[in-house]
Amino acid sequence: MWPPPRTPCAAAETACTARDASHRRGFHEINPLQSASGTRRADRGSTQDTDRVTARVFLAGRDAEGLAAYARAVSDPSSASYGKYLSADRAQARFGATRAQISAVTHWLTGAGLKVTATDRRSLTVSGTASAAERAFATDLHNYRKGGHTYHAPARTASAPESLHGAVLTVTGLDNAPHMARHHAQLPPPSQIFRNSGPFSSYYGSKTNKDLPSAYGAKQPYAVKGYTGKQLRAAYGAGKRTGKGVTVAITDAYASPTIAADARRYADRNGDAGYTKGQLSQVLPKKYSHIKECDAAGWYGEETLDVEAVHAVAPEADIVYVGGASCMDDDLLDSLGRIVDGRLADIVSNSWGDIEANETPDVAAAYDQVFQMGAVEGIGFYFSSGDNGDEVARTGTKQVDTPANSAWVTAVGGTALAVGKGDTYLWETGWGTLRASLAADGDSWQDFPGAFTSGAGGGTSRTVAQPFYQSGVVPNALSKANGGAAMRTVPDIAAVADPNTGFLVGQTQSLPDGSLTYDEYRIGGTSLAAPVIAGVQALAQQARHGVPIGFANPGIYQRYGTAAYHDVTDHPLGAGRDLGVVRVDYVNGIDASEGTTTSLRSLGKDSSLHAVVGYDDVTGVGTPGRGYVDSYRR
Repeated sequence: MWPPPRTPCAAAETACTARDASHRRGFHEINPLQSASGTRRADRGSTQDTDRVTARVFLAGRDAEGLAAYARAVSDPSSASYGKYLSADRAQARFGATRAQISAVTHWLTGAGLKVTATDRRSLTVSGTASAAERAFATDLHNYRKGGHTYHAPARTASAPESLHGAVLTVTGLDNAPHMARHHAQLPPPSQIFRNSGPFSSYYGSKTNKDLPSAYGAKQPYAVKGYTGKQLRAAYGAGKRTGKGVTVAITDAYASPTIAADARRYADRNGDAGYTKGQLSQVLPKKYSHIKECDAAGWYGEETLDVEAVHAVAPEADIVYVGGASCMDDDLLDSLGRIVDGRLADIVSNSWGDIEANETPDVAAAYDQVFQMGAVEGIGFYFSSGDNGDEVARTGTKQVDTPANSAWVTAVGGTALAVGKGDTYLWETGWGTLRASLAADGDSWQDFPGAFTSGAGGGTSRTVAQPFYQSGVVPNALSKANGGAAMRTVPDIAAVADPNTGFLVGQTQSLPDGSLTYDEYRIGGTSLAAPVIAGVQALAQQARHGVPIGFANPGIYQRYGTAAYHDVTDHPLGAGRDLGVVRVDYVNGIDASEGTTTSLRSLGKDSSLHAVVGYDDVTGVGTPGRGYVDSYRR
């Protein structure tokens, strides 16, 4: 994904106006697609005619407007069409591209000198010279500098011939800057073993060192070793529901070679139900790409977390992992498309994304089309909201993450969760962490309360208008935070994410001598929150006797302000009563051979974002309460 700047060839520049007019006659703009520069100084001039270009042309299908309208109608509980989903074949027949459209688009592209190298239900992939791409899309390609590298991108919005009658939805790849998704988890690469140092609490507050300095007027407990499925199910009101009869899909890049063995071993060690034959399956690409750029091994732990978290919350739900060939948008879109094309699942958990500034309108349009097609089939998509709060500390700009910003997905925010003795839900705060180290003399917390380390992503989109379901719920102070019209606000719902109150995960990792070992450690991030919510939704769908929930947001907001939710705030014990936990960590991340560090982690301190009474931009409408699952009963 790449920032969408203004076209450098503005109408006021007479040197290029005449060329624009002749070059674009008989064409219409596809989706607002802008160059990768952001400033004129990044523009390095025209791309060489002979440079190679690979692009992907997405087809609008028979009725793009009708698709969006039907997706809304079947998802809205107040609509007469609510729940009247279509099969994958019927959805394709009603809204997919026709053979005539595919033929016409192919003729246009090949006629311009491009070669069609691949075709699927949604798109055609083409390759050729820069001059052929410019001719096909009635634009000029320029080179731009970004991060010390040179990429090519359109100098103005790409276009398609009017004669195609709107058959083209958008085109990606004319901007060839790498569009890489990040997985959202506080997680080490599995190529290097990671272990948590004790002491631990087995539940919140079970172990406190009275010799350590106080904070916020009290001695703070040690962080939990890592919550298990039993504790999470109790916290979020699972009751006796198990997710039986529901299928949850998980998308990430690549695939862990030890996932089946790790998942079985983890379930056996931590009291989860064992996997039945075929309950966990994988759909994988024929080959992988961008292995180095995407840090492929770093995604193994993401898949492990997602699978084990879903199973822990919904132990009888089927799980299908659909891996991407890389972390690039086109490959992740293909993974999502496989789920929709084959109606592989009811619920899709996605723990990856990027910042909104890196999202181009062409890519956003391609994602939304998949989400809308899924909605008409009764498939719901859940995306983690990010792990860097308002993103200012990381990017210098306050912004949300994507695809969580889409109006067609459920964005999942994060909390710090306290589960007490007897698996009793105590409270939650919004996830946001400050870190203060123990002073050398052991008598105080140095630089208390410390620096911001991480927190749940959230805030107000600059590109996506407010969807109908948020109207009347999201305060104007948030929806209009950027000025002007009300915009999409993230997240929609939340679950545990703080790695200091996180989930115990089991994974095969490498020891320093290169040998492999299975080990367990605590993990967090909205990468945890998304599969937890996916698991809860599987329980809720079971309560509906298996009838799909589909795109959940209209129903989620319909329940706003009811006992279905825990209304999470940063001060659950009252104004002025701040909370924290003590963490002890190995310096080398493996053992005590190089010593340990002790720190205080303050909870509920998410950058400029705040969890307050009512809807907020850290936890959305809140977290599932005891009555949430049963609120879906039919």
